[in-house]
Amino acid sequence: MSTRFTRVDIIGATSAGLIVVFFCLLLLWRDPLVFWNDDYELSILPVFADVARSWSEGHFPLLSPYSWVCSNLAGEFQYGTFSIFINAAVVLIWKFPLTFSQQAAALSITHLFVLAAGTFLLARHRKFSSPLSIFVALVAALNGWIICWGASDWFGALGAFAWLPWAWWGLERALDRQQSRWRFLWPAPFIYLVVTGGFPYTVLMLVLLIAWLACRAVALRGGGSIKFATTNPSGGGPLVETKNLTLVLPMLGGVALGFGLSAPAWLAILDYVHGSARELQPADAHWQWIVPWRALPGFILPCWTVNWADFSARYLAHTATELTCGLVAPAALIAGFIWRPRMLIRRMKWELILLLVVLLLAMIPTAGVFRWSFRWLPLFHLVLALCAAEVLQLRPRSPTGSASVLLLILVTVPMPIFGIAGNYGPAVTWVYFQIAVIWAFCELFLPRMRLRAWAPPAVTFAVLLVTYFCIPPNCGVPKYNLDQQLLDPAPLDRQRLYLSIYPEAESNYRIEKKPAPVGQLARPGSTSMWAGLHFLNGYSPILPAGVAREFDFRIHGEINAHEAEYLVWAQSNSTGLLAQLGVDGLVVAWDSGLNPALGPDWEFVTSTGEGGIYHRIGPPLARVRSVTAIDSKPSEQFAAAIVSEIDDSRNYMTAEVDVPGGSGPALLTFSRPYFRGYEARLGNQKLRVDSYRSLFPIVEVPAGAHGKLMLVYRPPWLVLGGGLSILCAMIWLLGLGAAARTRFA
Repeated sequence: MSTRFTRVDIIGATSAGLIVVFFCLLLLWRDPLVFWNDDYELSILPVFADVARSWSEGHFPLLSPYSWVCSNLAGEFQYGTFSIFINAAVVLIWKFPLTFSQQAAALSITHLFVLAAGTFLLARHRKFSSPLSIFVALVAALNGWIICWGASDWFGALGAFAWLPWAWWGLERALDRQQSRWRFLWPAPFIYLVVTGGFPYTVLMLVLLIAWLACRAVALRGGGSIKFATTNPSGGGPLVETKNLTLVLPMLGGVALGFGLSAPAWLAILDYVHGSARELQPADAHWQWIVPWRALPGFILPCWTVNWADFSARYLAHTATELTCGLVAPAALIAGFIWRPRMLIRRMKWELILLLVVLLLAMIPTAGVFRWSFRWLPLFHLVLALCAAEVLQLRPRSPTGSASVLLLILVTVPMPIFGIAGNYGPAVTWVYFQIAVIWAFCELFLPRMRLRAWAPPAVTFAVLLVTYFCIPPNCGVPKYNLDQQLLDPAPLDRQRLYLSIYPEAESNYRIEKKPAPVGQLARPGSTSMWAGLHFLNGYSPILPAGVAREFDFRIHGEINAHEAEYLVWAQSNSTGLLAQLGVDGLVVAWDSGLNPALGPDWEFVTSTGEGGIYHRIGPPLARVRSVTAIDSKPSEQFAAAIVSEIDDSRNYMTAEVDVPGGSGPALLTFSRPYFRGYEARLGNQKLRVDSYRSLFPIVEVPAGAHGKLMLVYRPPWLVLGGGLSILCAMIWLLGLGAAARTRFA
């Protein structure tokens, strides 16, 4: 029985994943660029191209040499630097000759498969039938927020949330006292994958879920296995109440192991958020993208259009596509409350509490470094699907189809009255009604139909598909025409460090304004990483680098216009700040409105319809330079050292240094962004690493010293987090070995 049950679950989980893959292929058939939007173009995909390059070169992708603003990939967190699964997926996908949009689709579909499979297992663990488990998987993996934001824009959200149902499943197994004493091992790897997936909001979801499970387990009446049905499965009334705190210790042990395994990831973001531009975000950011109460009917009919606060805190009409959940789930839950509300509350009170808490969190302002509360919606969709499946299992022959027709009527009637049908109201409403009526007809006139159990997943699949066919799933975020030419560095020079001056990408380079290919010169966001070009610019929502704060870079990589004028007009000479940074190339987009007015140190190289390129006269500046004076130490003079054999690697730099004796120390500047955690050694001698205004590292070398100087990035959080992760991995592997030995003894 155990073997057959496991085999059925594996086949079912795989089937759920393949159904989701088929769904995504249908979306790609209709629009090959459906997963290719906004941040995916300017940030996610070019960074992953650099990650694949880093692994091929034999380096851990901790830092990137191709962007100063987005240099610290671990500090950015969203790129899943410490996730084994994300790195493996990137390396594998980049082995194939795919276009940019195909790479994005492959990466998203891989994680959607994982999300659907994990949700199926979670549902099966709650004793749902296979059709209902597939129904839950479809809602979790294909709901509006996941498709419109996670899978096509903010990949970090999908990369982390894909493993949340797996973590939930592991946490429930750890709470099940019928499992072995090694049950604490179950949640650890999945918690690790959630945390390292790259989305802080999902970590908050995980913390909320752990607290909810712990409270529920303590209050649950359980004499045997921990189940999410609150009545005795045998039907003999409530089970004996046992409020034993030791019940949750295996789960908490697994949680501790999981967070220990992922220690480098969360220690990195804790270190880099402190003092970053993200910490100083404006107060109105906490009021943006909150789910308004007037939009709640969008869970039933996503063409429902009311005002939402967008990225600029402006209240604009917005179609509630991210609320799409396939109609069946809200219809089933509402029908269940009409049927027997008291019984449902008694059976599902904990799930309903979680559902309401998550919905409330999505509707109230955020706090601290978090913003955009609607990011709680994926968890809401998951819990909603589980609650709906519970109702459908309790009353498998309930007229849910008829209830969906009535709900659609109730929602549709006020739409023309209040003018909230939006641009897609007629088409979406008509198709929804057709599907609901067919469903209701089958329920009423074919009550004994053998395939009735498959109606919820079939209707959900059809409703979600027609929704994304009728309503563009990118929710109005920009699309850019970034083509494969960006893999070619020409006409830029890979040996030079560029500052690119361009206007706001989201309003100037989007397809509606520039349908032709863009970015070959300006390289907006982090697109310089595709061709291995060195830029100060880069896409960073956290902006941890000193250069990002000092020069007032914006999230999408553009520099503040006034700061650009100051740098180009006043700091571009041979002793100016740009030279100190090592900038020996300028890209000026015509749309920026800036006249470079460069002095005799620069020469015009070439131009296109996008902008012009300027190079500092002479060979590219060395990445390690000896300076005799620096304005941060105005009272000191330094000796001129001879620097040779420079090796500018990803996570370290080496150079042969020879300082003359008897003339004081030498001061070396390194042309790379400064982060806390750099260490310098000359042979066996450890040297102090300082920074110039937190922009780049500087190191004093004693008089008469000579030999190989190494500057290596080894921050305390990496050493501590790496050690903790290795320790937890050893504990987990030893526990796994002991569990296997016990089982087969």
